[in-house]
Amino acid sequence: MIRILLVGANGRMGRAVSAACGAEHRIAARVDSAISDGVYNDISFVLEKCDVIVDFSSHDYTKNVLEYAEKNNIPAVIATTGHTDEELRQIREAAKNVAVFKSGNMSVAVNVLCRLAAEAASMLGGFDIEIIETHHRNKLDAPSGTALMIASSIEEAAGELTYVSDRTQRSQKRPDNEIGIHSVRGGTDTGEHEVIFFGNGERLSIKHVAEGRELFAQGALRAASFMIGKPAGYYDMKDLLSQSVQKGE
Repeated sequence: MIRILLVGANGRMGRAVSAACGAEHRIAARVDSAISDGVYNDISFVLEKCDVIVDFSSHDYTKNVLEYAEKNNIPAVIATTGHTDEELRQIREAAKNVAVFKSGNMSVAVNVLCRLAAEAASMLGGFDIEIIETHHRNKLDAPSGTALMIASSIEEAAGELTYVSDRTQRSQKRPDNEIGIHSVRGGTDTGEHEVIFFGNGERLSIKHVAEGRELFAQGALRAASFMIGKPAGYYDMKDLLSQSVQKGE
């Protein structure tokens, strides 16, 4: 039984993680800024023995999570998005002392999409690339962390690219080294990400649609299991997927 310290326990994803726990996982302690029965409002107050932290709170609380992880030598799964450059630096620094898992999206299939998009970019030189992401009206960050993660994967394969999310302030043709990222917000959409490659007279599209939050919760629990016993270091979905391939899962 893996004992989880769940941060952001009262949020949508926190509740989804709690509901997804089965025989292998148990929520040993809960933390959330919204005070409620049985929930700590500060991670530093947690006394229960836990095996791994799963954080679905907010990017500006990541520093607190990392400090607790380092102090107690507990691996952490950082599932929040919207981190600043400084916060990302803090994550990398903490990973020198404790095992830290970070992903812009906890869906295994989305991370496969990243691999496919990178492979396509490496073979489709000269194609224009655009990313369209759609989320519910209450999502705070734009572009989504997943869209940026996809763009980063493409850039690793295709070379340096300029990210553009607003073309209204210029009047010029599309540069060759540009990748457009477009954010759509409305309703209750859980999340959609589409990568489109535009060639001369042809177009290739790779798309992922999330039909519910359960898939992200399952991915977070899978990451939590993956992190047990890991030495200090920075881990992501590439590492988890590589292990799954090796095991034939």
